[in-house]
Amino acid sequence: MLVAVSGCTVGTPRIDGVPGTAPTPSTPWTVPAAARTPPPPPEPPLAPAASAALEADSATAGGARDLSLIDVVDLALRNNPATRDSWETAVAAVDQYGASRGSLYPNVNGNVTLSRSMSATGTTSTGLPAGQTGDSLTNGGTRTTSVVSTTRTQFAPSVSLSYLILDLGGRAGTIETAKQQAIAANLAHNATVQNVVLQVESALFSFLATRALRDAQLTAVDEARADTAASEARLRVGVGTLEEVLQTRTALAQARVQLATLEGNLLAARGTLAVAMGLRANARFVIPNIETSGSVATVAASVDTLINRSIVARPELAQSRAEAAALAAQIRVARSAGYPALTLSSTGGYTRALQGTGTNGRNYSLVLGLQIPIFNGFAREYDVRAARAQYEAGLARVESTLQQITLQVFTSYAVVQTSTQRVGAASDLLTSAQQSSDVALGRYREGVGTIVDVLLARSALATARAEVIQASWEWRTALAQLAHDTGSLDVAGRPNVPLGAP
Repeated sequence: MLVAVSGCTVGTPRIDGVPGTAPTPSTPWTVPAAARTPPPPPEPPLAPAASAALEADSATAGGARDLSLIDVVDLALRNNPATRDSWETAVAAVDQYGASRGSLYPNVNGNVTLSRSMSATGTTSTGLPAGQTGDSLTNGGTRTTSVVSTTRTQFAPSVSLSYLILDLGGRAGTIETAKQQAIAANLAHNATVQNVVLQVESALFSFLATRALRDAQLTAVDEARADTAASEARLRVGVGTLEEVLQTRTALAQARVQLATLEGNLLAARGTLAVAMGLRANARFVIPNIETSGSVATVAASVDTLINRSIVARPELAQSRAEAAALAAQIRVARSAGYPALTLSSTGGYTRALQGTGTNGRNYSLVLGLQIPIFNGFAREYDVRAARAQYEAGLARVESTLQQITLQVFTSYAVVQTSTQRVGAASDLLTSAQQSSDVALGRYREGVGTIVDVLLARSALATARAEVIQASWEWRTALAQLAHDTGSLDVAGRPNVPLGAP
C-alpha cells in the first residue's frame, strides 16, 4: 500500500475550489470568491466637475489581417518574460502550499539495514611441573592459547510513523500562511498580465501614431515640392521672383529634415513595440494600419463608480490583502510556539539472522509525547510581538495601495477628459487650417497673394495634422490607461469601460 501511494501522481493543489494556478502563463488566474475584494459601500457623489462624463472611442480596432491589435496583445502575453516569471512564481507558491498541507498527514518512513559483524574471543591455559609455584614460568611449564571467531549477519527492515496530533494553531497557521501567499502570487500574476497588456498596447499606439505622423509629413513634403515647382514655373514665365523660389526651397528642405526625424522615431518605436511583444528589438514583423473612426463616446459611469470598480477588480489591492492575511496567520504560528504540542510516533520492525547466532523476531514501539515549552529567554514573546507589528505594517500597505489605486483612477479619468477636449479642438484646428491653406493657395495662383501666405498656411496645416494624429492616439492610450487602472482591460486589449452613445 505504501509503495502504491508513493507512486501516485501529485496534481496541482486547489485553492478554495478553484485551480491553484492559471493554466498557462498568458492567461489570468480565476480568483476564488473568498479572495475577492468586497465592493465598497456607496459614497457621496463628488462635485459636478469631478464626475463629468468621460468620452471614449466607440470604434473597434480593425485593419489589415496581418497582425491585429488582438494578435499583438496575444504575442506579448505569450512571449513576454514577465508573464512567465510571474506564472512560475505562482506555480512555486502553490506547490509550497501543497507541501504545507503535508503536515495534516502522518509521516511514514521505511528503513532496511543489512549488518555483518565478526567477534573474536580467546582463552589461555598454563601447565606447571610438580613442586613449582606460579610466580614465574620456568623450563618445564607450558602455555596454551585458543581463539574463537564468531560471524553474524542480520537483516532488519523497519517502518516508522510520526504524526502531530495537536499544536494549538501552529500547523493551521503555517498552512494558512502558505495559502495566502499562493493567492497573493496568483494575484500578482494577474496584475502582471494587465501590465503587459497596457505596455504593449501603449507601445502599439505610439508606433501607429509615429507612423501616421510620418505619413502626414510625406504629404507635407509633397505639398512643399509642389509649391517649389509652382514658384519655379512662375519665375520662368517672369511673374515670380527668385526670393519666392528660395523660400519654397527652404520650406521643402525643412519638411525633409522633419521627415528624416520622424523616420528615426518610427524605427525606435518599432523596436520598443518588438520588445513589448517579447521579441528582440530587431525582429521582423508587419503591423497593418489599424483604422479607427474619429468619433468619441461618453462613458456611462462617474468617476466614483469607476473608483469603486477598481477597488473590486484591481488585483494589486487583493494581493496586498492576501499578503496581510498571511502575516495574520504568522501571528498564530508565533503564538503556538508557546503552547504544548501532542505528538504520536510508532516504530515497527523485524530482525532476522541470516548467518550465525542472533535474535529473530518482531519488535514495535508506540510513543505518545507531550511537549511543554517552559522558558527560552523570552524569544517566543518577541516573536509574537514582531509578527503583530508585521501584520500592522501589512494593513498599512493595504491602505496605501487603496489610496494609490484611487489616485490612479482619478488621474487617468482627468487625462481622458483632457484628451477628449483636445481631440475636438484639434479637429476644429485642422478644418480651419485646411480652409486657410486652400484660400492662400488659390490667391497665390490668381496672382493676388504671396508665397509667404502660402508657406504660413502650409505650416499651420502640417501642425494641425500632427495635432489631430497625436490627440487621437494619445486619447486611445489614455483610455487604455483608464481601463487598466479600473481593472477593466482584458487580455484582448479591449477597454471594457461602459460607454454611452457616440
